[in-house]
Formats: sequence, structure tokens, C-alpha cells
Amino acid sequence: MYIVHSTFDVPRQKAEEVINIYRNRSRLVDDAVGFLDFLLLQNEKKPGEITVQLTFDTKEHYLEWVRSQQFKDIHDMEKKYPDQELAAVIPAVKQYKVVAT
Repeated sequence: MYIVHSTFDVPRQKAEEVINIYRNRSRLVDDAVGFLDFLLLQNEKKPGEITVQLTFDTKEHYLEWVRSQQFKDIHDMEKKYPDQELAAVIPAVKQYKVVAT
């Protein structure tokens, strides 16, 4: 398995707004080849720290997703978000190969 974390910080007062955006997400990734799971994580000690976790069968499947038109469409939508403070947020991306379960 291959797991990708995209972590970003938003102002604490906007955390719930961001969470609601992801609760109503497009779900385009759900149909990607090799996609297994989506989780949205909120840091308990720093509520403005949000992490999107995607799990794929393999790194190759993840890379196929990143190169897809659906991926581009999702990220283009994010850039057009009306709240420019949130639209300008750039996540820190970390990628993990699962080595034991």
C-alpha cells in the first residue's frame, strides 16, 4: 500500500469550514484505479492543522491519479475557491510506502 498525507494549516476559526468542504468533496478520486481510502484528519491539539490522507494499492496507482484530468480538475476548483485565504493554502505533502501491517 501507498499512503499520501497533505497537511495544511488554516486559521482555527476556518477549520470547520474546511472540514465541511471535504465532507462534501467531489469524490472523483474514489473511482481512481488502485484507490483504497480517503480520510480527513484534524490535529486535536492544533485544530487548524488538517491532513488529507489518501491510500492507494501502489505508488504507481497514486502517480496515475496525480497525472489524471480528474486530479487537475479538483485542484483547479480549489484555486477558484471564493475565500482567497483558503485558496492560497499550500499543503506539505508526505508520501509513505506501507512496510508492515
